[in-house]
Amino acid sequence: MLTSLSIKNYALIDTLHVDFDRGLSIITGETGAGKSILLGGLSLILGKRADLNSLKDTTQKCIIEAVFDISDYKLKSLFKVEDLDYEPQTIIRREILPSGKSRAFINDSPVNLSSLQLLGERLIDIHSQHQTLELTSNEFQFQVIDALAGHDNALQNYKETLKSYKGLQKELKELLIFQAEAIKEHDYNSFLLNELIEANLVDGELETLEEEYETLNNIEGIKEKLDEAHHLLSEEEVGTLSTLTALKNAFQKLAGFSSKYEGIFNRISSSLIEMDDVFSEVNTLQDTLEVDPDRLQTVDSKLKVLHNLMQKHVAGDISELIKIKNELKEKVSVTENLEDTIQKKQLEIDSKTAELNTISKKIHEKRIDVIPKLKKQLESILIGLGMPNAQFNIEIIYSDDFFANGKDELSFLFSANKGGHFNELKKAASGGELSRIMLAIKSVLSKYIKLPTIMFDEIDTGVSGEISNKMGDIMLQMSKTMQVFSITHLPQIAAKGHSHYKVYKEDINNTTRTNLLKLNHDERIVEIAQMLGGVEMSSSAIAHAKELLN
Repeated sequence: MLTSLSIKNYALIDTLHVDFDRGLSIITGETGAGKSILLGGLSLILGKRADLNSLKDTTQKCIIEAVFDISDYKLKSLFKVEDLDYEPQTIIRREILPSGKSRAFINDSPVNLSSLQLLGERLIDIHSQHQTLELTSNEFQFQVIDALAGHDNALQNYKETLKSYKGLQKELKELLIFQAEAIKEHDYNSFLLNELIEANLVDGELETLEEEYETLNNIEGIKEKLDEAHHLLSEEEVGTLSTLTALKNAFQKLAGFSSKYEGIFNRISSSLIEMDDVFSEVNTLQDTLEVDPDRLQTVDSKLKVLHNLMQKHVAGDISELIKIKNELKEKVSVTENLEDTIQKKQLEIDSKTAELNTISKKIHEKRIDVIPKLKKQLESILIGLGMPNAQFNIEIIYSDDFFANGKDELSFLFSANKGGHFNELKKAASGGELSRIMLAIKSVLSKYIKLPTIMFDEIDTGVSGEISNKMGDIMLQMSKTMQVFSITHLPQIAAKGHSHYKVYKEDINNTTRTNLLKLNHDERIVEIAQMLGGVEMSSSAIAHAKELLN
């Protein structure tokens, strides 16, 4: 509920502050007095884009501030999603700077226009001739039917399931695309993998093979040098072992004379033991060394395979080749198992499809159930609004497609005249008829859902006094459960209001200003009398005004 509105430096308004009440509030004023200015300022609060031309004084900033009582609107979750501080008395402020920049605040927190619009549409519904076109949209027509059906939970469940369903479909599509690409690479990856598997890779094997290759490839030279070493160590007269043995015997005799000789003796003994061990190893190497052309060829072939693989895969060593082999194995495995993954994803989609069908069927049945009730209520209201032959033909067909709000296709047809053909609303109803139909629909909706504050902008244009009286009654009835504003030129409607505000212009110091005044009872009599008979009020106009107010 809008509790107050303050406007500063906007269009023809210098400064304006007004408090509003619950129930039905009437706004009147002569043509051109500035009612559209008031609506324009309010639209800025609801997120409309700002225009520098809106500033009355282009050297000063424009400030528009509205206070709303939102305690009954269940908006805490919206505030949480938008990361805003929730206050039952919420203040929305809009500022337009002389530079043309605009700023918006909700409870003093800066917000962007999208957040302002999101909250604004939950607070005020400004109904104008333009908004009447909403009637002709399938989305709005479904909203009306669903309000009567009262299946918000089912609709929310459907929307969440549909979101999940579409997510799974997207994942399946990506899997199929990946599969198509993977199949192209599968044969090549399998070939590369088999090459690496057949190479029987062992980490660190390259160095061992290279050493063995060098030995086998130079075996004659190695054998010759080993023979030479064996001869040098074992020659009977001058071999290293014979010489060390003789030297050891000589110092063994001297060791008893002095510790100096004993030390040399010990060192010669150690050297002899070491050289004897060397001699044994040389013998072993000679025994194990043999020419093996077959083994040389095998090692050479294996080395060529390894070096080719390293070059092909740009690998520095065997461990890198093993890593590449494991990666290829994973790719090949994923491709080979992709069909299972796709089948599982399809099963998930089938499950969601069944779930959607179940929910949408229930939604469909509820909609079918409420259509007769909706037709009856609308046609009954329209009879009182001067459309006695108004008829609706509302049909819902259960389709094969999943839409945003179910599987239903809606045909919302109308005929204004007896024996007339049914047609789409935008073709079958005039602008004035559409306004009355919208009023009837809003009236019905107000009985089933908590609507935001609604402002009817001259919805009564082109209707007679008798019908306007009925329109006023409908607005008055709606105002029992919500705050209703009516901008009107008709005295019959103006007299219905709980509160009455007048928009007027005044010239001060050669400057025209727009203002808004809340009228007391006597002032309302004068205003309504002027609406009945013009500025020159007759006694009968005053009497009629009093009668209407009573």
